[in-house]
Amino acid sequence: MTGPLRVPESIRLREVGLRDGLQIEQPIPTAAKLRLLEALVATGARRIEATAFVSPKAVPALADAEEVAAHLSEYPGIEFSALVANPRGAHRAVDAGVTALEYVVSASDGHSLANAHRTTAQALDQVGEVASVVHGAGGTCEVIIAVAWDDPFDGPTPPGGVVALARRAVDSGADRLCLGDTIGTTTPVRMAELVTAVRTTCQGTPLGVHLHDTRGAGLATALAAMQIGVLDLDASIGGLGGCPFAPGASGNIATEELAFLCRECGIETGLDLERLRAAAALAQEVVGRPLESGVLRAGDRSLAAVRR
Repeated sequence: MTGPLRVPESIRLREVGLRDGLQIEQPIPTAAKLRLLEALVATGARRIEATAFVSPKAVPALADAEEVAAHLSEYPGIEFSALVANPRGAHRAVDAGVTALEYVVSASDGHSLANAHRTTAQALDQVGEVASVVHGAGGTCEVIIAVAWDDPFDGPTPPGGVVALARRAVDSGADRLCLGDTIGTTTPVRMAELVTAVRTTCQGTPLGVHLHDTRGAGLATALAAMQIGVLDLDASIGGLGGCPFAPGASGNIATEELAFLCRECGIETGLDLERLRAAAALAQEVVGRPLESGVLRAGDRSLAAVRR
């Protein structure tokens, strides 16, 4: 290919570190989460996944969902969302004041049974009820299709099944869709094929991607997604995250790495890179272990030039 890359002018990046990023970590104090929340807001983030209203026994790291939600009104103008696993969680979220909800449906039974103790069909049957709860509060329901490309238990996920699931979710009330690369196996070509197929079937429904960098292809796949017009992408500060119910799953794309890539390609994210690096350093401090983010480790390219 010759000539400049074809990329969008801007994207809508959703910061998922407070939920997806922390769900596999040992529980940290709510006060530490609120410090991290403040740091993320300071980066310029305007879409933040704040927590999950799920069983505290299943995900003890997010047992303080209501406490975190109680502080979200301190940051007007930010689109806060939360993940729910069932209609009961949707009621909890709405009662706590969160009305942008994400509901996960795994594309295969292996992960669905491990993650939610029900089959894919059973999870899909509850989309309508979750959507009804949040629509009744004036909010939105996004269905995230987990293991959209590969399942750690069942192997490759048939694309046709994902497309049919997406169509059923929209017919049941989903306002938005997101394809989740839960164990970090997809690559640019596979991503583009599935995104195109889902778009064709669910025309008019906003579609995002949630990518992991488990095998080093996350940023390349994110760039390819942007090149085919995907404008909604998830990322996690410091590269935190992973599914606790999917063997082999590891970190999300690091927000600061995606922001760096976007800036260098002329794509606006609204995020400040140095403040992102500071937030990543704070995330590293609160979880108490080194994070793998290259930008956190090496800094911006201007710093690299100075060192030379």
